[in-house]
Amino acid sequence: MEGAEGLGIEIQRMREYFRSGVTRDFAWRRSQLQGLLKFVQDKQVEICKALREDLGKHHVEAFRDEVGTLIKTLNYALKGLKSWMQSKKAKLPNIAVLTSAELVPEPLGLVLIISSWNFPFGLSIEPMIGAIAAGNTMILKPSELCPASASLLANTMLNYLDTNAIKVVQGGSSAGEYLLQQKWDKIFFTGSSRVGRMVLSAAVEHLTPVVLELGGKCPAIVDSLQSSWDQEVTVNRIAGAKFSPCAGQACIAVDYVLVEQRFASNLVELMKVSIKNMFGDNPRESRSVARIVNKQHFNRLKDLLTDDGVQKSIVYGGSMDEKNLFVEPTVLLDPPLKSAIMTEEIFGPILPIITVDKIEDSIEFISSRPKPLAIYAFTKNKQFMKRMVAETSSGSLVFNDAIIQYLADSLPFGGIGESGIGNYHGKFSFDTFSHYKAVASRSFLVDFWFRFPPWNDHKLLLFESSYTYDYLGMLLTILGLKKSTRNFNSI
Repeated sequence: MEGAEGLGIEIQRMREYFRSGVTRDFAWRRSQLQGLLKFVQDKQVEICKALREDLGKHHVEAFRDEVGTLIKTLNYALKGLKSWMQSKKAKLPNIAVLTSAELVPEPLGLVLIISSWNFPFGLSIEPMIGAIAAGNTMILKPSELCPASASLLANTMLNYLDTNAIKVVQGGSSAGEYLLQQKWDKIFFTGSSRVGRMVLSAAVEHLTPVVLELGGKCPAIVDSLQSSWDQEVTVNRIAGAKFSPCAGQACIAVDYVLVEQRFASNLVELMKVSIKNMFGDNPRESRSVARIVNKQHFNRLKDLLTDDGVQKSIVYGGSMDEKNLFVEPTVLLDPPLKSAIMTEEIFGPILPIITVDKIEDSIEFISSRPKPLAIYAFTKNKQFMKRMVAETSSGSLVFNDAIIQYLADSLPFGGIGESGIGNYHGKFSFDTFSHYKAVASRSFLVDFWFRFPPWNDHKLLLFESSYTYDYLGMLLTILGLKKSTRNFNSI
């Protein structure tokens, strides 16, 4: 597709193809999901190479976070597709005599998926799975910041799919802006809150429904765990959820840690040991640390760290290599709360540790800030767990681990407030790209004469009885044995 005019023609053709009904068929949906699965399985090496080229990801991390999860999710969708597509009977009130109803899932139409650069395959194909399963046609706009991955999606993935219904548009911000000006039946966006606001603003023009998968500052709370084993497991899970997924360039990565003042020094020492175990004494030489995506993002992280108050709080790491876009896994202790590093999403391998007087104070700390995509709380205190569930709001809440919620196809994944709108994963992806149409059917045999004018107080009594399921009252009213005791003459 070349130029705006050509793209506009293709969009119209895709709408016509959707109207033909081809994509509604179970066989078509299954074949496209099978095509995606075959692409991911056939091109595992190429996918890992692209991720290495674009982001410096180790091939094991690439398989764990993108290839493997996509294979799992595609198999899950293929297994559940037929049941997902089936209509569901709706329960009706008893007064609805000789009436039946069902919820019929139907595809929305032509949808736009704009994916992010940090997981260029997972964040592109995962929503595509839902859009295909629901029977839509779609255009995918991958991020231009990962050109090798975008090229593989555009030039190789499409060989496995029906290109009348599924297309990939490459390009920078101008291509994205043009796409957002068009009319869609849904827009699914993954990225920053800044761009998310632009997407939402553009969608208003056509009243287009949107899903915004954004981010936010995901906190981890570390309670006073007693055993050394619990402490070690906690620190390893936090370090893995901060530094391992794309060098912290992940919306669900731990952004900062809250811990009681008396345990802070111990936590710092344990964190140092964990980082060394994962990345060695010289992380710069480790192939297990992904690089920062580009110079702009590198400079952003550099500015966060070189702020005077923040620089003084560095207790581990802090080295950078601009040529190789490398930022060492870094730990901070009590940086200024008003500094940019504590008010903006970090999106990099920098972990602030914030101390509180008592762990219960972490609830107020989190609740006073924008709602995060996820909260991770490491604790055995059941009462504290109950308070976390009841008194905090987030896209997800995980106890004693981090990021595992993303892998569960049976859980919805999405944010709340500034961390996002809508959710997906597993059948939730199917639901996101479907409209559940209410279909009701009524027999001609029975009708309620009092539902029609002219109105009188006798009919009012019948309405009151029917809406409160007072069938004896209805019978008594019909027989003339029950009369209204209220005076409506003044109305």
